Amino acid sequence: MKKPPRLAAADLAKQEAVKIPGLAARLAAAAILRDVIVNGHTLDEIFAAPAGLSRLGGLAPRDIALTRSIVTAALRRLGTIRLALAALLDNGFPRPAPQLEWILTAAAAQILFLDVPDHAAVDLAVRMTRLDPKSAPYAALVNGVARNLARRRDEFLASGTALDIDTPAWLAARWRKAYGEETAQAIAAANRLEPTLDISVKSDPAFWAEKLDAVLLPTGSVRLKTHAPVHDLPGYDEGAWWVQDAAAALPAQLLEVSPGFHVGDLCSAPGGKAAQLAARGARVTAVDRSAERLKILATNFQRLRLEAEVVVADVTTLNGYAFDAVLLDAPCSGTGTIRRHPDIAWTKKTGDIAKLAALQTKMLDKAFELVRPGGTLIYCVCSIEPEEGEQQIANLLRRNPDVSRAPITAEDVGGQSGFINAQGELRTLQPYLPSDDPRLSGIDGFFAARLVRRA
Repeated sequence: MKKPPRLAAADLAKQEAVKIPGLAARLAAAAILRDVIVNGHTLDEIFAAPAGLSRLGGLAPRDIALTRSIVTAALRRLGTIRLALAALLDNGFPRPAPQLEWILTAAAAQILFLDVPDHAAVDLAVRMTRLDPKSAPYAALVNGVARNLARRRDEFLASGTALDIDTPAWLAARWRKAYGEETAQAIAAANRLEPTLDISVKSDPAFWAEKLDAVLLPTGSVRLKTHAPVHDLPGYDEGAWWVQDAAAALPAQLLEVSPGFHVGDLCSAPGGKAAQLAARGARVTAVDRSAERLKILATNFQRLRLEAEVVVADVTTLNGYAFDAVLLDAPCSGTGTIRRHPDIAWTKKTGDIAKLAALQTKMLDKAFELVRPGGTLIYCVCSIEPEEGEQQIANLLRRNPDVSRAPITAEDVGGQSGFINAQGELRTLQPYLPSDDPRLSGIDGFFAARLVRRA
């Protein structure tokens, strides 16, 4: 009788994981942490099918949600976790078992920051260790480290400030230089907090705030308190609203739109700003180089019962348009969105800023060409790096005499005068819009300028 083939270690691990509740989610979290920190993959790439199938295939929605919670908590507090593990590992991580770093990082995120029973986090970390022949000899070490993490939790949580510990040194230095010590500390502290979701509504935000038991922000966005899936909330199926951070909703509000007013929304996908403009009666041309991302936009517009012309194109080579207004949401470092995308802090490098700034300059010049004489240009980025925001506009004004600022006022942004810098540009930072409930505090870091082309 022919013997069945021997299963590889990875296959045995998968079989074992299926048998034990919660183990598969922890295995996926440890693997994803390595994907992000070592290989530079983003969470959006990993959790979007089909890219995430190799890590998340076969997981129930509940386990996928747990995986994401572990990973995001670990990335938000990676510096704290690394300091704690260094204190508990006299000789560092054992070289023969590199996976132990990610097993213990995932365990530490649960023990220090998530509502997971200590015994469960410890037990499952030990089980993960035993699944891999290379790490199995270190099961007792993992057990001891995980137990000591729980025992010394308060000590490790008080180990330092967010700027000094949980922010990469190159970013901390940038924010200190750009904003000063106090504001830089506040930015980093805000990045530690998990934000809730904001939504933009087609009309009557006060009604929807009451309907959803949410908070109506002064800027007109509605901030949800619930963690229920958005698909299950009232108004979703009817297309009454869409998810969009309150800061991301501001640039489109800077345009005065009338029916038939033609707006080019450049780098448009997934389409939140285009939806704002279309809902107000604008004729929107949504341009993006990614056909896949524009499919998401088209699906969103179908649910929202809105219309837009969709164009797959590289913005820098786009021709043949003379828009009444252009909204350019340029590709950027995304450092203003670290609250929502904590992987950005660990996947971006200092050299990325200069590369992105060069691309933004090229796009900004092209966007200006696409605005008719007398038309308006809105430039925005979800970055808090001056080279991607304030300096871009200062440089544009120096090299092009046909451009002038149309200063933004507090009235344009819900009376929030603190959102406006000395040049009449929008500048939000993560600590803005504080609340007594930390979970309802904050806003993404965003920059926007309103410009006019000489008639």
